[in-house]
Amino acid sequence: MYRIIQDLDYLSLLAFAGGGSAVSQEAEAVKKVADAFMRSTERSLALFGKKAVALSTLTEMVDDCSEHGWDGEAATAIDQVAFDQARQFIRALPDNVPIPEFAPEPDGSISLDWFASQNRLFSLSIGPSNRVAFAWLDGMEKGHGVVSFDGRNVPQRVLNEVKKISGRKHAGLWVA
Repeated sequence: MYRIIQDLDYLSLLAFAGGGSAVSQEAEAVKKVADAFMRSTERSLALFGKKAVALSTLTEMVDDCSEHGWDGEAATAIDQVAFDQARQFIRALPDNVPIPEFAPEPDGSISLDWFASQNRLFSLSIGPSNRVAFAWLDGMEKGHGVVSFDGRNVPQRVLNEVKKISGRKHAGLWVA
């Protein structure tokens, strides 16, 4: 089984590890092997680079916020599905997109934030559903919205906003 998995590219593994609608024992076995292989790969800085560091940071934050009241008040523990969605989001980011900062949210969601300056930022909230809420501030312009995340592809609207906020204007640097 590992030989088959090794022959697949990373995005294909992402699709297998992300699950899907198949419910057979064989499909579940492929999902488990693909997920284990991805986790092993993602621990390697040489193979996975800045995403390995980001996933480690995300995991540490979720561990720190895994109990009700983690904020000293009434915050809900980080939702496991939100954590899985956030990991899938980081895995799906194109390699040339800056890695966001992470913050726990009191409702059990996870915030992914890109800060260029005090008045240039983009923030999105990942919870237990495939709906991702986002907001941005770019000087005097601001806005918000909601997009769907399929677990494999970062929505183009999100990539466009991150690109604008991070200040990278050359289209050749952004491959979606």
